[in-house]
Amino acid sequence: MAYPIEKKLVVAVSSRAVFDMDEANAVFDDHGVEAYRKFQLGRLDVPFERGVAFPFIRRLLRLNNLYPDQQPVEVVVLSRNSPDTGQRFFRSCQHYGLAISRGAFLSGQSPHLYIGAFNASLFLSAHRGDVVDATIRGFPAGLVLPTKVADDDTDHELRIAFDFDGVLANDEAEKVYVREKSLQPYHDYEVANKAKPHHAGPLKDLFTKIGFFQRLEAKRSLSESSYVPALRVAIVTARNAPADERVVTTLREWGFGAAELFLMGGIEKKRVLDVLKPHIFFDDQLVHLETAASSTPSVLIPFGVRNEELRNAVVPSATDLDLNK
Repeated sequence: MAYPIEKKLVVAVSSRAVFDMDEANAVFDDHGVEAYRKFQLGRLDVPFERGVAFPFIRRLLRLNNLYPDQQPVEVVVLSRNSPDTGQRFFRSCQHYGLAISRGAFLSGQSPHLYIGAFNASLFLSAHRGDVVDATIRGFPAGLVLPTKVADDDTDHELRIAFDFDGVLANDEAEKVYVREKSLQPYHDYEVANKAKPHHAGPLKDLFTKIGFFQRLEAKRSLSESSYVPALRVAIVTARNAPADERVVTTLREWGFGAAELFLMGGIEKKRVLDVLKPHIFFDDQLVHLETAASSTPSVLIPFGVRNEELRNAVVPSATDLDLNK
């Protein structure tokens, strides 16, 4: 019987999204493919240090332990590594207790082309070209940004924070603001359309599937008075009233009513993120992420009008031999 991947919440990751591979990457950059291969094979039993997406992935997989009958989560690796150099990735997963067993090692080929084949609602990578090309092709992809945030092993709750425009919703409203270069036309447009839900952005599928867990959590809390929910979801947006109503309309249309909503209205998002302490934060603007990444694992979603220049500047090669991604 085929494995029911289409019934899972699937997150695809590159090796460097989950683990800190800077040392190995330096060997590749300085000495080439064969030196990199020998370096990795000589350290198969030396676990990698934790990377940017590690806190998120570890807690996401933990949901399978909380819901063993459903086993609703699958994390797969999509890597430019070759199969033999990829051995260290799986051994590192075993060391940390990450239940990752499926994926692809493409020996230098572009792994993001297989996002759809694995039914992934998100692809996390440290390879800018792969993420941008995936986004251009319509796949949900994010670029993990460097951070030195330490994972707290005693913190078992999973906290996920999303920007709204250009991440969960499309960039329809962003285009108005960018075109008019003023908040008032933007607010007027959103008020006029407050009863009309936004169309989906790149991470809408991920968001709504996470909503499935919120419903499981709510049901379990009703039947088990001592149960402590394992998941919190927040939207941290630069919007403020009166542009908030269309956000709420959209969430209601999507059947997602349990998210926490922060309307920052120009206040630096880092101020809220430092209190919330999400294990991952998705935004489409580097101006928000550059400050947030110092204390929050952060991911750039290079979608929409805000990232046209970035997408035009990156032309990835399908045969780029950057194996350490």
